[in-house]
Amino acid sequence: MESILTSIKKMLGIAEEYTHFDPDIILCINSAFSILTQLGVGPEEGFAIRDAAPTWADFIGDDLRLEMVKSYMHLKVRLLFAPPVGAALLAAMERQVSELEWRLNAAVDPKEA
Repeated sequence: MESILTSIKKMLGIAEEYTHFDPDIILCINSAFSILTQLGVGPEEGFAIRDAAPTWADFIGDDLRLEMVKSYMHLKVRLLFAPPVGAALLAAMERQVSELEWRLNAAVDPKEA
């Protein structure tokens, strides 16, 4: 099982053992989960993590259409936690986040797409 917190830390380049930033990263992850809930992705009642125990399967189950949630979460947390300095990279990441939001919404509600 793949821990949500551990995988996001890995994508941010932070070692699993280094826990100093965990509260900040968890806050950013939970903010992104709130956005995903508003988009109709994940459990209807919402989802949040408190530590490294929750896994991606806890959030998306075995729905392969939602694998892009992992990329979305990485980009969203990166923008919140450690945004890039360069304007071009920032704009590219924001465009990718917008596209993933649209695609995730379409995946869970294809009639509206």
